[in-house]
Amino acid sequence: MKQIKKIGLWCILLFACIQISGCGDSQTSWKSGDHEISSELNYEKSMDLDYATEFAVDYYENGFTLISISDGSRFLLNTEGEQVPEDLENGITVLNAPVSDIYLVASAAMDMFCSIGALDHICLSGLPEEKWEIPEAKAAMESGQIVYAGKYNAPDYELICSKECGLAIESTMIGHSPEVKENLESFGIPVLVDHSSYESDPLGRTEWVKLYGVLTGNEDAAVRAFEEQKQYVQELSDVETTGKTVAFFYVTTAGTVSVRKSNDYVPKMIDIAGGEYVFRNLKGEDNAASSVNMQMEEFYAQAKDADYLVYNSTIDGNLASIDDLLAKNSLFADFKAVQNGNVWCIRKNLYQDTMDTGSIIHDFHEMLNSEDTDELTYMYKLK
Repeated sequence: MKQIKKIGLWCILLFACIQISGCGDSQTSWKSGDHEISSELNYEKSMDLDYATEFAVDYYENGFTLISISDGSRFLLNTEGEQVPEDLENGITVLNAPVSDIYLVASAAMDMFCSIGALDHICLSGLPEEKWEIPEAKAAMESGQIVYAGKYNAPDYELICSKECGLAIESTMIGHSPEVKENLESFGIPVLVDHSSYESDPLGRTEWVKLYGVLTGNEDAAVRAFEEQKQYVQELSDVETTGKTVAFFYVTTAGTVSVRKSNDYVPKMIDIAGGEYVFRNLKGEDNAASSVNMQMEEFYAQAKDADYLVYNSTIDGNLASIDDLLAKNSLFADFKAVQNGNVWCIRKNLYQDTMDTGSIIHDFHEMLNSEDTDELTYMYKLK
């Protein structure tokens, strides 16, 4: 019995040491190390990142560039056609750069490719033409430059292989269909999972354009595109706080309410615009997902007195009137924002327009401060 207690004590101590050292924190340990991935590769420098925390880029001599993602995956870009070291660390996928013939499933990345003139690096899409709200993407699919190859959980493997796809860029939704990632890799197609949606700062999400600049050989253009948005947002960040509260949400088909976590980039946009996100310290905020589902009763308790309701139509579709909102649940009639006529609906896909962060924040600011604004670029008022 004493021996069992002693073993149990050692287990507790070991667990405590792991927690203290941070070894159990996948969000902080994935990019640590001394940069030595081969005895033949000499580390030179790392990419300067202002806001992004979900990826890192390290540069080595002879044109080798290492991309590290927060899920632990690593990709070595061979930009000069050099011989790849034989003693390269296990688990690193080698890509000949610039990467082309990409199967793009992560819709948030399309706007980034367009902003740096790299649309021609994509040949396959995870969205059909009618689902794209980015004009360049729709035009490329209409012309046949980009072909629909199936959604994330049902790709057309035969088509993808026939196009000699050089890389599949997936969203974190692929975690729901891990067998697809395994299948693509078994066909020799590398898979990079875009974690930009996990960024807590809106500019962190936008800064992923630098990663795609590296992949496609458009790094300078990517830096310029990011700096433009950075400057726009910094100008907006000087606005005064209004003290007005905002609930950003949509009603699921099951009748629950999906809201963004308080540490997500959308609430941060609201904060920068001068508002205050109404939800704080939500249950489940410690997991990796960007949103939380709550029962209507809980949503009612926390958002009933919010000054503004903003309906996220990206998932559920546009609402035409406040009556459409009431049809989803009659309890909305009791909400302060409904009674005061401060209910708005997102008109465009915020997740696709990743390189328009400043304009989105501007619209939130106008909603909070202008009495006469009924319609903006990204949202409109329900009546």
